[in-house]
Amino acid sequence: MTGMASSTAVSALPQTAPPGTGRQRGVLVAGVVALVLIGLNLRAGITGSAALFHDLQAVLGYGPLIAALLPSIPTLCFAVAGAATSWLTRQLGLEKAILLSLVMLAAGLLLRGIPSTGMLLAGTVAGMSGLAICNVAMPSFIRVHFANRTSLMTAIYTLTMTTGATVTAVLIVPVAQALGSPSAGVGSIGFLALGACLGFLPIAVHAHRNPAAGKAARVSPWPLLRTRTGAMITLGFTVQALLAYAVLSWFPYMLATTGLSASESGLMFGLMQLVSVPAGMVLVAIGSRPRMLRTAFYLATVTMALGVLAMLVLPAAWAPLTAVLLGFGLGIFPLVMVMISRSGRTTAETTALSTVAQSAGYLLATLGPFGMGLLHSATNSWTLPLALLLAVALGQIAVGHLLTARAQEPRPAAPASASRAPEGARR
Repeated sequence: MTGMASSTAVSALPQTAPPGTGRQRGVLVAGVVALVLIGLNLRAGITGSAALFHDLQAVLGYGPLIAALLPSIPTLCFAVAGAATSWLTRQLGLEKAILLSLVMLAAGLLLRGIPSTGMLLAGTVAGMSGLAICNVAMPSFIRVHFANRTSLMTAIYTLTMTTGATVTAVLIVPVAQALGSPSAGVGSIGFLALGACLGFLPIAVHAHRNPAAGKAARVSPWPLLRTRTGAMITLGFTVQALLAYAVLSWFPYMLATTGLSASESGLMFGLMQLVSVPAGMVLVAIGSRPRMLRTAFYLATVTMALGVLAMLVLPAAWAPLTAVLLGFGLGIFPLVMVMISRSGRTTAETTALSTVAQSAGYLLATLGPFGMGLLHSATNSWTLPLALLLAVALGQIAVGHLLTARAQEPRPAAPASASRAPEGARR
């Protein structure tokens, strides 16, 4: 959506309750609970379906094109629906936009429980569109509600996100077997999203009853690509997203095609997700230290490259080692999210940067899962897809080096023109 203006409604929390009051503490606790519940959902719908792709194709009978398209839908939705987040938050307010996104996520995931290829596709589009809006809005939510604790709350958010993904990856195959259908298995994840809707409802109600005194300035996201910070964060986000979703989409399927059972593949997938939980915390802790951000990026990017290399050259018996390496490499995501949450001098700028980084990043990242699926179908082998993925992983090392070269924020936009680059921000 070229030229789209970006804004986000400022939360009423700072204006409606003086520091230290019981009401503010109650809203703060509710915000933490909501943050945890949302985090639990933001990868569960993706990892749960990935662990069942092999079974879903066998039962529903769809062909290789649909098989390649399914894991690509999340990143396409993240690009398209994510780009509308700024407009949506401007119309509804930040909190109500997040609530709407959670309703879309729950409805879409439940729809996937209907054993039909059409319902699987439609439910994935609806659910991932809701997830996309939530993805873009959450850095602004953290900045508004936890301005002095952005690193801590981002770490909690990404920790619960990875925990939800890990638990879902491990349990989804046994749940589907107990329910007697892979469709019922992926549909059951929708009940977790319903819990997030209920958990976030008090925050949305509070924001509705206590509207902000004024609206935030409008900031156009796309001119930020002409700033060094905007361009580098977008590039960094793109590369990590391409690697992450290529791995998240196909890792269990690859293991299943090399001789492991569905349960064993799901277990290795869960191990990979489990390792990414402490990895993200360790990397954020290292990156938060003075002059240690580049070291944290090196650790994550080099380990990801080693993990992809292990997938390429090691047999399936070495799957645990591959899972550990890849899991640690996936820990780069919290580092990028912390950088986004801290970027910009206003909440509107943070939303603008989050919008452009995630929309452009996920659109390009779609090449990862979709390209790997098509190449595997064409060659009947994972060698070429993994070789190309290794080249991207090696490139991520260079991107991490450039991304951490300077800690420079984009300059504030001139409020008089939402469609122009911020004054003095062009490089």
